[in-house]
Amino acid sequence: MATMAIHNRDQRTAQGQTTIHSEGHNFLRLQKERDFFIGIDSDGCMFDTMEVKHKECFCPQTILCFRLQPVSKYAREAWEFVNLYSVTRGTNRYLSLQTTMELLAARPEVTRRGAVLPDLQSLRVWTRAESKLGEPALRAYVAHGGDAALKAVLTWSEAVNTAIREMVVGVPPFPLARESIAESMNRADLMVVSQTPHEALVREWREHELDRYVRLLAGQEQGAKRDHLEVAVAAGYAPERMLMIGDAPGDLSAARDNGMLFFPVIPGREIESWERFYHEARGRFFAGTFAGSYQESLLQEFT
Repeated sequence: MATMAIHNRDQRTAQGQTTIHSEGHNFLRLQKERDFFIGIDSDGCMFDTMEVKHKECFCPQTILCFRLQPVSKYAREAWEFVNLYSVTRGTNRYLSLQTTMELLAARPEVTRRGAVLPDLQSLRVWTRAESKLGEPALRAYVAHGGDAALKAVLTWSEAVNTAIREMVVGVPPFPLARESIAESMNRADLMVVSQTPHEALVREWREHELDRYVRLLAGQEQGAKRDHLEVAVAAGYAPERMLMIGDAPGDLSAARDNGMLFFPVIPGREIESWERFYHEARGRFFAGTFAGSYQESLLQEFT
């Protein structure tokens, strides 16, 4: 991946770590300072925010903005299945919107009620062509000739972000998650790897004073998680010294695509997962005994 300079904010903390918050939406750049690298997902992994964001923000706005009130029950079921309770958990919002509508279109209950679902063909075209599936890219595309359907998607996305700003406040990290990264930062360069909008990442990590521990906060505007981790690979860490922590199959795929190790935070067992990482897996990672049978046992449990 190219390493284009970007406008950023550097903050030196008492511990000597550098926090880089990318402002703007160009390529990311990470400079290697430690021998190890750890990527960390945010929603559902570091913070217990998946349920509140999807059930209280995404679902209501999806029903409202696309006029799905006549089939709201099925719309909610589909959205929650796609984003919380299936292998597509953690998918970018514009892709999960398409999957949700496809599932709704296949349900006979929805058809019998005569529900009119949005035509997302132009969204499909955009998501196939665009590598950085974030709101800034969509807004720019709409401004240069996007159709009414894409404008509706943009309105929905903006409404979701507003709802999240108002609703998702005071949600702390999972127990031992803070301690895990705080005690890892002196040996590893830490990076947030997420499909959450960058503005929300900065707000949520600053709210709990966690941004001091990470070198980089990467959101949906900077590309897919696979792209984020490519930045770490380009920085020159040894593969066995690179680890991704995530709660979704997509996190595992991004780690595998970049040849790095993976530690799963299992949905519904997040507290137990962080206890395992803090007391056991973290030490194995730094000692070089994480790969092999230990990681495979974790992945079997996860999948």
